[in-house]
Amino acid sequence: MLLRACFLTLSLTAVAVAQQTPATAPGTVPGTAPDGSSGYRLVSPLVNPTFTPGILHLLELESKFAEDVAKGGGKAFAKWFAEDAVTLSNGKPAVLGRGAIAAQANWDAKDYSLTWTPQGAQMSSANDMGYTWGHYTGRSKDANGHPIVTSGRYITVWKKLQDGSWKVALDASADDAPDSGSCCALPQPE
Repeated sequence: MLLRACFLTLSLTAVAVAQQTPATAPGTVPGTAPDGSSGYRLVSPLVNPTFTPGILHLLELESKFAEDVAKGGGKAFAKWFAEDAVTLSNGKPAVLGRGAIAAQANWDAKDYSLTWTPQGAQMSSANDMGYTWGHYTGRSKDANGHPIVTSGRYITVWKKLQDGSWKVALDASADDAPDSGSCCALPQPE
């Protein structure tokens, strides 16, 4: 039964990852990310022998987390955090505790879309803590209705609580570097 469950998990789980060299992402094939962006590849756990049951569990958690946030926005985002969780973002002070995280995660999924794609995961040998990392994209509109897109890298540290549930202990993100030449571009008239 356990073997069947593991095989089912393996056969149903696929992870979209940012374009990498074959040496760092064995078993990749050309593909498109869930948000429609190009330059992504699909990795199947069936062709990646480094995907242990623990790593698959973390990737499954990450998938459920992303689905909830896509539907429920900031309120859903905050629910995934442990009481003592921390978030770290570019140029901003650390946010400590689920209550403070919830107070700042007040966006509506209709107005702001946060999507992310895990590119890797590691599970502790005790199977009670692990992390996922990858690429995120945030999409919204400015006051004039023009699209605003931010993207970057993230790492999410997961911990298993005493009741057996898993929560985010730390979420950190760093924006991608600006495109070359964009540092010197002049604003365009509206």
